[in-house]
Amino acid sequence: QLQASGGGLVQAGDSLRLSCAASGRSFPYVMGWFRRGPGEEREFVAAIRRSGGNTYYANSVKGRFTISRDNAKNTVYLEMNSLKPEDTAVYYCGAGQRPDSGTYYYAVPSYDYWGQGTQVTVSS
Repeated sequence: QLQASGGGLVQAGDSLRLSCAASGRSFPYVMGWFRRGPGEEREFVAAIRRSGGNTYYANSVKGRFTISRDNAKNTVYLEMNSLKPEDTAVYYCGAGQRPDSGTYYYAVPSYDYWGQGTQVTVSS
């Protein structure tokens, strides 16, 4: 089970930090953030693997967003800086429990559990 929080309404250039707490005994093979803008498909934003802590980002957020984790708390964070109106979306965190989830971190089917989504709105 995943619990996401931290969304809100901000202005362009502001920052937000999203959190996603996973219940369970160990950190999933991969945890990721996806988002769905108005009238759009769910798209990959960022992911972090359990093995080695490798991180991955969509080109649209690279250099502005940072994904990190706290293993002791089974929690993953998404620090979002220099927010733009096009970042407006519902953000979902996902957890992949299978070994190949970390390989296909960018794909929705790699994730077995999803949080409820948190709205991020960036005004211009």
